[in-house]
Order: sequence, then C-alpha cells, then structure tokens
Amino acid sequence: MDYFCPMNYPQTLDWMFAKLPMYQREGKIAFKKDLTNILAFSKALDSPEKRFKTIHVGGTNGKGSTSHMIASILQEAGYKVGLYTSPHLKNFTERIRINGKEIPKQKVVSFISQHQAFLENQKLSFFEMTVGMAFDYFANQNVDIAIVEVGLGGRLDSTNIILPEVSVITNIGLDHTQFLGETLPEIAFEKAGIIKKQIPVIIGEEQAEVKEVFLEKAKAVNAPIFFASKSDFLYQTDLLGEYQKNNAITAAAVFQYLKGFTVSSEHIKNGLLQVVKNTSLKGRWQILQENPLAICDTAHNKEGLSLVLNQLKKQNYQELHIVLGMVAEKSLEDILPLFPKEAHYYFCKPAIPRGLSEKVLEEKASDFQLLGKKYTTVKKAYSSALLNANQEDIVFVGGSTFVVAEII
Repeated sequence: MDYFCPMNYPQTLDWMFAKLPMYQREGKIAFKKDLTNILAFSKALDSPEKRFKTIHVGGTNGKGSTSHMIASILQEAGYKVGLYTSPHLKNFTERIRINGKEIPKQKVVSFISQHQAFLENQKLSFFEMTVGMAFDYFANQNVDIAIVEVGLGGRLDSTNIILPEVSVITNIGLDHTQFLGETLPEIAFEKAGIIKKQIPVIIGEEQAEVKEVFLEKAKAVNAPIFFASKSDFLYQTDLLGEYQKNNAITAAAVFQYLKGFTVSSEHIKNGLLQVVKNTSLKGRWQILQENPLAICDTAHNKEGLSLVLNQLKKQNYQELHIVLGMVAEKSLEDILPLFPKEAHYYFCKPAIPRGLSEKVLEEKASDFQLLGKKYTTVKKAYSSALLNANQEDIVFVGGSTFVVAEII
C-alpha cells in the first residue's frame, strides 16, 4: 500500500511542480499527446465534468481574455460560474476560480493528498492533475456553468473530455509549432479538435488560410459554425488594449448560441465592462504605475506581440524603455523584427528552467539593431528601466507570461 506523508500547501505545490513533468517549466518533454491519463483520472473522480455545463475556449491568442469575458457576462446574469485558465501569473490557485474567487489553498492540499497514490502510480502530468482538480472542485461546488480554457492545442488537450454547450476558437497563429504543426492549417486542425457533434462553434477571426479547416470539421460533425468577426457590433470593455475588441465580439457571440441561460444585452454590456472586477484578470495591457507610465502585457507570440506593439507605437512618449525576456524555444527570427529599433532595451531571463539566457537574447537582438543592457533577473531589469525613464517616457514589460508574472 502506498503511504505518503501529509503535506502543507507549499509542499503540495512543490510536489506538483517538481516531481511531475510540467510543460510550462520544462517544455517539450512534458507534453503528452494522449487523453488516456485524464480519462482514467476522470473515471476515478466519478466523471465530475459531466455534473455541470461548460463552454470550451481554444485558439492561439486571446483565449484567456475571452474566457474571462464570458465568465464575467454570466456572473452579471447571476450565475455561479467556474473558470479554468492557464498558466497562472502569481499563484497556482488563479487557475481555478468560481465567480472570481480562487480555489482555497486547503482544497488544493486535500485534493492532492486524497489522490496522491493514483497520481503517482498513473504518472499524471501537472496539467492533467490540475484539470482533474478543477473539474472535481466545480462539480462539488455545484457551479451552473464553467468556462474551460484549452491548455495547449485542442484535440489532445486534457480539457477535451468535456461536452460543452458551445465551443470557441479565437484565432490561429504560429505558436507551439514543436507540438501542433509547422503550418497554420496543421495548427488549426489541432485546435478544431474541440469542435463536437452538433455543438455550436464560434470562430473569433475569419482567416483565409484556415477557414476551410473549420468549415470541414464543423460539417463532418454537423456543428453550427459562426465567424464572430462578421458581426457589426462593437463592445466596450474594461480590458485595455485595442486588441480586446475582437475578443469582446467573440465573447458576446457565444450568447447567440448558448441555450438554457437567460443573458440579456445589458448583462453582456455590463459583463464586458466589469471583467477585471468580476474575474480578477491580470497581465493584459495592465498599467503598473503612472509617471513614468509602465505597462505590461503577457503577449508572447508573433500575432499577439504584433497587436500589442502596434498599440505601443500609438502612445505618446519621449523615450520607450522595453524590459524583454523570453523562453528558449521561441523563434526569435519571427519575433524580434516586430520590436522598435529606437527603444532602450533591458534584456533579462525569466526565472524558470526554460527561460532564454539574457546573454543569448542580447546577442540575437543586436542582429536586429535592438540595443540595450542585460540583467540577470527581471526585477533588476525593470528597476533599471524605471530609474532611467523620465516622467514623459513609457516602460513596457513583456515577451513572456513568465516575465510579466515576476513584476506584477
């Protein structure tokens, strides 16, 4: 019989993070193209995902913001709403929330303690056990509905055991190509794996290169399909950043197809204006301080960074200071040309095993005429940028979710 010593919350997290492979920390070795484990875990938990309704949200960019928007709208309509997202910025418990409140630490400890032998014997990944934890928590707390964000891809993602009321795919970009494919249609095929038989699917952006992939899959499973970018509506949202307009249109479109829930246009309007208050979303064009203005954003791939950097160019400032760090597997040749040459750069390494060395980043950046100094930590880089900036300057922090997490 397996016996495990009782653990407190920090020890529980250490066990989850260190003992088992975790994609966010280690990269490719932690990625499993298989649903066997999560299906076995779900069975052991008595299929919790079947005890509440869900909306499934995938895509390359904007799926986190869109998930939070949908949750906020449903909260405004008076429902008890679960929200599962990843990765977290500061605390593990951010991943699992009900009406904006994070799962209590003691629930995390008791869940892992109760199922530790199974997790150990079955060799579940960090992501698989976290998905099981979220579904179990939502079921036990009797949520009316849960918004479930895809972790990676779609077809073989651990979240893809749910049968949602509506599926959402925000857009397709070249990210995680080492797992999902080298071309947009290949990646779209993986993301389209969340389209289920006769369940409506909302596609956030109509993209010529991948439209046919979605139409074919929807037709094959007789799923109603709607491209939200065709909508004429414009919505205001409290999430700063022009790029959020597309996400707001996508989130609102869900309620044209969601059955069995009473959601008015007023709920949609108020929900989109109260996303941060209702869900505690962080890291999306977030203002860190004024004078000098400091902004951070978690955008980390070509499409996401293009939108954020375009908005940055439209700001008024004397000088621009950019605190930049990335993970090792990023295609720097695709990303670095997006950045403005006239900015002052503060290169740094996020404090995770797969963080890209600040020395390598500085060398590669200089090939694209992006010049600056290197720092051993994100905090040192950020402090230096604030010190060098005057009142009329802007400091931007980004390049990776993990960089933003260290300064929020």
